[in-house]
Amino acid sequence: MARPKKTNGLSFAMQAKEEIAAHQFPAELQRSLLSGFAKTSGSLRLTDSGEELDLSSESAKVAKLLYLLAGRRYEGAPHFAYSRSFGRGKKTRYHVLIPHADKVLDDLKVDFLSGKINPDVVQGDEEASCYLSGAFLASGSVNSPVSSNYHLEIAVNSSSYAKWLSHLINKVLGHHFTSKVSTRRNQWIVYLKRSDQISEFLVLIGATEACLKFESVRIDREEINIENRLINLDSANMSKTLQTGRKQVKQIQYLVEKCGFDVFPSDKAIALMKLRLAHPEASLGELAEMLSEELSSTVSKSNVNHLFRALEDLYHDNGGTDDEQ
Repeated sequence: MARPKKTNGLSFAMQAKEEIAAHQFPAELQRSLLSGFAKTSGSLRLTDSGEELDLSSESAKVAKLLYLLAGRRYEGAPHFAYSRSFGRGKKTRYHVLIPHADKVLDDLKVDFLSGKINPDVVQGDEEASCYLSGAFLASGSVNSPVSSNYHLEIAVNSSSYAKWLSHLINKVLGHHFTSKVSTRRNQWIVYLKRSDQISEFLVLIGATEACLKFESVRIDREEINIENRLINLDSANMSKTLQTGRKQVKQIQYLVEKCGFDVFPSDKAIALMKLRLAHPEASLGELAEMLSEELSSTVSKSNVNHLFRALEDLYHDNGGTDDEQ
């Protein structure tokens, strides 16, 4: 199976995020992306000069995108800060701190006390897709397609916002998403489980390369699953053929011992019964070919099946019981 390669050890989800971060977003759509990011995981930080809006990410490339977009849109240059988690992993987090938080949040139409998404920042499909790009960059995740558990999610801290975000995903025109909401510890999770919808969502938010990798592995997996199902079907058919052959051999042996071959109604039936005794593992199709060759005339598979049904009736008519098989 083809496996998506990791880029510098990055997870599949992080590869998708950094692909999105590499895009050039038109000026008229930048506010929607910043709004989606801020609403999903933004926070306020109090400083001596007032409140700052803190937008943070574990990806330096995502943080750079936020820094560039905020720097172009707002007066007062944003600045970087860094934090590092303790314990296993010790991940670095990059913080983009934007001054005059009240004015910025007013522009982005973000109210941290409300779960609603302001329609002004998602008024068109392009704005909605950029808003969802921002939300995914903020706290989204998607399982590698190598995993058989297909799952894409965006984690948020408000049940009402989760419902609004799920509604936004499901109503994007031209798409057919069926996102749902669940809870995990102190978070609410907006998620997609269907592989085709995950692929479509990755395209929607600008992660086209990630979608191609996802689809490539998914198709390979489906081909293997189909092959395995065919192998299992072949095995089941073979087992059924062997079981049927053994049953017919016992019926023939019972009748021959009791009545001789004359009990069978025709030369064709006698020839078939002898072939079955000689080839207990043969399928009906194989027996039809052998019988056709022996009789120098065409005998169909259905004709062979009919003769074996007559064998079963003859077996029961002569006192044979299923317990003896």
